[in-house]
Amino acid sequence: MNTAGPTSRLLVLAGGLVGAAGVALSAAAAHRGGAFTGTAASFLLMHAPVFLAVGLIGANRVLRIASFVLLAGLALFAGDLLARDFLGSRLFPMSAPIGGTLLIAGWLGIALSALVRPRP
Repeated sequence: MNTAGPTSRLLVLAGGLVGAAGVALSAAAAHRGGAFTGTAASFLLMHAPVFLAVGLIGANRVLRIASFVLLAGLALFAGDLLARDFLGSRLFPMSAPIGGTLLIAGWLGIALSALVRPRP
């Protein structure tokens, strides 16, 4: 792992936890049903490699910030979907749309990070 510090380790940790949650929730969706659980699992599984990759390469600041925006959006979006299936209610009003907006912003931040020149 790149020695970029605690931020890199935190992102690798997030990648592992998000991936594990995605697998566990995929199994839960298969055994107990729940369309929201299946969608949350898919989102978790598709985003886990992002956190792992960014953590391992010790990327530029913009990419790291974008990754944390993505993580926050994922927590809100998937959390709201899971609350609907497991609790029968939302996390809070507009939590899924806010999470989705943060996911979009995080991906745009990742794209923007490609335009940042590396420090010499």
